[in-house]
Amino acid sequence: MVELFPAIPLAEWADTKETFHRFAQIVGKVRLAASVRRNHWWNVPFHLTGRGLTTRPMGTPGRTPVFCIDFDLVGHRLIVDRLDGRSVAFPLVGLSVAAFHRALFDALADLGIEVDILAVPFDLNDDTPFAEDTAHAAYDPAAVTRYWQVLSQVALVLERFAADFCGKISPVHHFWHTFDIAVTRFTGRIVGAEPKADPVTREAYSWEVISAGFWFGDKERPWPAFYSYTAPEPDGLGKEPLSPATAAWEGTDGSHLAILRYDDARAAEDPVATVLEFLSSAYEAGARRTGRDLAALASPHGVTDPQLDERN
Repeated sequence: MVELFPAIPLAEWADTKETFHRFAQIVGKVRLAASVRRNHWWNVPFHLTGRGLTTRPMGTPGRTPVFCIDFDLVGHRLIVDRLDGRSVAFPLVGLSVAAFHRALFDALADLGIEVDILAVPFDLNDDTPFAEDTAHAAYDPAAVTRYWQVLSQVALVLERFAADFCGKISPVHHFWHTFDIAVTRFTGRIVGAEPKADPVTREAYSWEVISAGFWFGDKERPWPAFYSYTAPEPDGLGKEPLSPATAAWEGTDGSHLAILRYDDARAAEDPVATVLEFLSSAYEAGARRTGRDLAALASPHGVTDPQLDERN
């Protein structure tokens, strides 16, 4: 049995995380280039599998090869599959970012797949092209497997949280650019992002959202945590109560982020219930401040049929 919410302190795998984050961005940029665009960029993130992460199938039927890229984080391989059954795989252990980039594009070429990407890191304070990055080469297999195990458990908790909302809602998906996993509820109000915002941000926040998720920590906040935010942020959001008592609002770039540290959730008597309590309290805070009708979009335990209990 895998421990519920196993420990994953950032300091113990920071170097490996930096390397794998870049691996993920390379594959993610292939996904961005080769997939059909969806609203709010829902086509771009990764999804979980029973052994790691997947891009899901991409390409254009009848025009370009249909293919899929999977990270096997149990066997520590990258696998590129074509719809016709051909496949190329290579090990992840021991590769620098440059070596990974070369191996992936060699695999794509072997399968007759042509994809052009902007081959530099996104938002990592690093402009070293992937093809030249030999500095990031740490890969601890046990740490990467633990990352996937934590991600998988968190994903199921977010799925449970998502079940209680029947409005427009994103999938539970793993963003390779920011390295978090999230699910986003849409209030139904079209707001438009700031005119000066970049095109990616404008599409992501063209509708009012209340988002929830989890990230593994970074230099600014060197600890894993669950989070929630409302965008655009309504007045007074940071004054709303949060549950449990260990949760708090943190100021960030002039807005507020609801935070429940992962280790506080792990220490709770019922960690899953504690996370759900936190996510619900943060959502309710955003819904109250944006004037949303909480009951109108509720689907307790994923049920919208009012006659279900009677029929059972």
